[in-house]
Amino acid sequence: MRLLKIAYKNIARKKIRSLLTIGGVAMAVAVLVSLLGFNAGYKMALNNDVDKMGYQVLVTAKGCPYEAATLMLKGGGGLRYMDADVYDRIVTDDRIDKITPQLATVKTIEGGGFTMYMGIEDSYTELKPWATFKEGKWFTSPEALEVIIGYEAAELEQRTIGDQIFIPDTREILTVVGIFERTGTQDDGVIFLPLKTAQKIFDLPDQLTGIGIKLKDLGQLSAFEEDLYDEGSIQVISLAQVKGTILNLISSAQILVTSVAIIAIFVAIVGVINTILMSVFERTQEIGVMKAIGAGNRQIFQLIWYETIIICTMGGLLGSLFALAGGSGVEYFVKRFLPFAPEGNLIYISPQLILFSLLGAIALGLFSGIYPALRASLMKPIEAIRSGE
Repeated sequence: MRLLKIAYKNIARKKIRSLLTIGGVAMAVAVLVSLLGFNAGYKMALNNDVDKMGYQVLVTAKGCPYEAATLMLKGGGGLRYMDADVYDRIVTDDRIDKITPQLATVKTIEGGGFTMYMGIEDSYTELKPWATFKEGKWFTSPEALEVIIGYEAAELEQRTIGDQIFIPDTREILTVVGIFERTGTQDDGVIFLPLKTAQKIFDLPDQLTGIGIKLKDLGQLSAFEEDLYDEGSIQVISLAQVKGTILNLISSAQILVTSVAIIAIFVAIVGVINTILMSVFERTQEIGVMKAIGAGNRQIFQLIWYETIIICTMGGLLGSLFALAGGSGVEYFVKRFLPFAPEGNLIYISPQLILFSLLGAIALGLFSGIYPALRASLMKPIEAIRSGE
C-alpha cells in the first residue's frame, strides 16, 4: 500500500506528461470499446429489424437482392416494380402460412427530406400482430382515401385523427383514420394507405414492390425458392441470409477499423514505456539513494511497475467514460453516413465490455511496465548516485 502511494505521488510530479500519457491510453481504450460496442449493438439492432418485419421471405422484382432487402428493412421497397398477378400465383401455395402484398413509394418534401408511403392490405397486421393502434381504426374500405400513420410520423407532422394529408405530386387529400403505437422499427416513420388506393393515386396500377411471406416450415425455403425460379421477373430473398451477408460485410469493415484500434493501442504502449523510462532516468539518483538505504530490487521493480499500472488503469477508466459519453455521437455519425443502418441503438456497451476494457488496460500496464521496472531494479546504488551528480 505504501509503494502505491509513493507511485501515485511520483506520477503527480509531472502532471502534464502523465496526463498526456493517460489521455493516449484513454483514446485507445475508447476506440476499442466503441468498436466492440458497435459490433454488438449493430447485430442486436439488425436482428430486431429483421424479426419485426414479421416474415422470413421477401419476393421482389429482379435486381440486386441485397439492395432490395435492405431497402425493405428501411421501409423503402426499392424502385423496381412487379406485376400484381405474381401475388395471385404465389398465394395459393400450400407451404405459405401468411402472405401480404405491399407497394411502397417515397415523396420528397420541402427542405430536402422525404415521406414514405406504403400501400397495404388487411393481411399486413396478420404478419405484424404488434402493429396495434394508439388511436383510431383500420381503413373503412380497400379503396378509401384514408391513411394510418406510424407513431413517429404522427409526432413529427403533429397529426391526429380526422386531419387531412396532401400527398405531393398528386391532387389527392387523404384523411387520417388511425395512428399506430410505437414499434421501434422503420414502420414508425411510414404513412400507410390501402393498397388499391396507393396503386391509383401513385399511378401504379396492378404493381407491387414486395410480397412478404411467412412459411409454415422454414426448412422448405430452398424448395419454395426453386419452384419460383421460372418466374423471370421476380426473385426470392431469405431475410436470414441477407442478415448474415450484411453482418459479414460489416465484419470485413470492422477488420480495418480493428487494425486502427490495434495501432492506437501499440502507440499507447510505446507512450507509456517512454513516459516511465523518462521518469526512471530523471530519478536515477533518487533510485540509487533508495537502494543505498535498504530498498531491494523487488521493491524498486514493484514501485515502477505500480506507476505503469496506475497510468494504464486511469487511462482505461477515462477511456470507458469517453466511450459511454460519446456513444450517442458515434451512433449519430454512423446512422448519418452508413447506408441502410438498422433502427434502434447501434452501440451497446455492456458492463461486461467495460470490465473487459479495464482488465485490458491493467494488462497493458503490466506488459508496458516490465522493461522500465527491470531497468530501474537492476541499477547499482553507487553508479546511480554518481550519475545524478
